[in-house]
Amino acid sequence: MEKFFKLKENGTDVKTEIIAGITTFMTMAYILAVNPDILSYAEMDRGAVFTATAIASFLGTALMALFANYPFALAPGMGLNAYFTYSVVLGKGYSWQTALTAVFVEGIIFIALSVTNVREAIFNAVPKNLKSAVSVGIGLFIAFIGLQNAKIVIGAGKTLVQLFSLGEYNKVHGVEGVLATGNDAGITVVIAIIGVLITAFLVVKEVKGNILLGILATWVLGIIAQVTGLYVPNPALGFYSVLPDFSNGLSIPSIGPVLFKLEFHKIATLEFVVVMFAFLFVDMFDTIGTLIGVSTKAGMLDKDGKLPNIKGALLADAVATTAGAMLGTTTVTTFVESASGVSEGGRTGLTAMTTAVLFAASLLLSPIFLAIPSFATAPALIVVGFYMFSNVVHIDFSDMTEAIPCYICIVAMPLFYSISEGISMGIISYVFINAVTGRAKKVTPLMYILSILFILKYILL
Repeated sequence: MEKFFKLKENGTDVKTEIIAGITTFMTMAYILAVNPDILSYAEMDRGAVFTATAIASFLGTALMALFANYPFALAPGMGLNAYFTYSVVLGKGYSWQTALTAVFVEGIIFIALSVTNVREAIFNAVPKNLKSAVSVGIGLFIAFIGLQNAKIVIGAGKTLVQLFSLGEYNKVHGVEGVLATGNDAGITVVIAIIGVLITAFLVVKEVKGNILLGILATWVLGIIAQVTGLYVPNPALGFYSVLPDFSNGLSIPSIGPVLFKLEFHKIATLEFVVVMFAFLFVDMFDTIGTLIGVSTKAGMLDKDGKLPNIKGALLADAVATTAGAMLGTTTVTTFVESASGVSEGGRTGLTAMTTAVLFAASLLLSPIFLAIPSFATAPALIVVGFYMFSNVVHIDFSDMTEAIPCYICIVAMPLFYSISEGISMGIISYVFINAVTGRAKKVTPLMYILSILFILKYILL
């Protein structure tokens, strides 16, 4: 492992890498429950999608370890799965088979772009200050996701979001005849807040594996709460038992209902091209944004702000997307939760390979992994957000032509709920501000091209 993953060269060891890999898996294991749930609304078989999700995540993450030796994990992307179900299938009326075909075609194009260095050129074209801003923006974004997963922050009326309260929560999330109480939504918020404090304590004390231990401690609190009756599951509102359910044994759900279910008869239509391009755009810049943000935090960028061997990372992502569509799941992308493993010291592909093995194991141990509630992983995301936010000190705020686009990029990610939108706004504002203030020469031609493409995207899509 030392020779293959170059552990000493990267200042790490086997124990650190394995703990980091476990931590990454624990913070993104929710995808094994959430992805089948979302795609089931597109009339896809829930059990089959679970199996496809686990296999695609294993494959993509293992390829990242083998192709690039980076500690990044891949899985079907959040947001992209929602777009797949609610916009493409339910909104536009496409069958899920045709939508999967769009993902498949996108993956083929990605492989071509990765092999021909187009995606690498885009990564390298982003200025160094903006790379730091992407990391900071992602930090705020995933902290916001953590706060939402824990229900600490909820949707509201005039203020859009607010601190949790039962009354406001029930206005937005209550269903007919079923309202949240202090024994479901209320207690999970309290446990999540305690989990944040526990994780923060472990971080301050520099306890090895602090984020992973924070997840496990919060989960144990949830188990104690359920056993003692403080927490009462309320499935109608999405509050499930935190105790593993082995009633169905360790059987693996059949992947047959979604395997190789592609339809090519609409591939030549304009609508199909638009849908495919939307998948392509979001996946490309979500992946690039995640690679920039996480690699910046890990100190992996060279003195010119480039990520060595990025081609391998992008190729792993592209192949995983193509394979994932054939398996029966939506776009596979590099997960921002990889930052949790990096924060634990993960620096090589051994971290990713550990995560990959756990995805494979999840096929048999799904009752355990699916029992980890979102309020237990939320504290990890909130603390990792802090880690990534610390890159704000690397932004040059003395140069307003650099600082203002960075600020726009940072603010856009959590407020627009999208990494790719943050990058879009950051690049457009960077090009515009420098062009109109007489500093056009410092902007690379590719940055001009990207800004034009982003503007066209907002006009046409």
